[in-house]
Amino acid sequence: MSRAIWKGPFVEPGLLAKVEKMKNTSNKQPIKTWSRKSTIIPDFVGLSFLIYNGKKFIPIKISEEMVGHKLGEFSPTRTFNGHTPADKKAAAASPDAPSKPSQGAKDEKK
Repeated sequence: MSRAIWKGPFVEPGLLAKVEKMKNTSNKQPIKTWSRKSTIIPDFVGLSFLIYNGKKFIPIKISEEMVGHKLGEFSPTRTFNGHTPADKKAAAASPDAPSKPSQGAKDEKK
């Protein structure tokens, strides 16, 4: 269920304070945040954030297309390590990979 329109987008108050402070300074360092549930608002455009994904901080530069989305959408929490070993065997048997010796080689040994 989405948030009520009359409430407006949710942004962590501490994060808003950091953004206001960063806009007044000339030194544009990334803002470190744990608030993945905060909505990206137009004030964030052009700033860079370090968003925590549960293990490390992922650097993100906010662009115009990201407005309205949540910060957590741009910092994935799960890593894809590939599919089952059967898929790896099929990839190894592809024509690019070296295959088994030909039948002619076996006949020469006899």
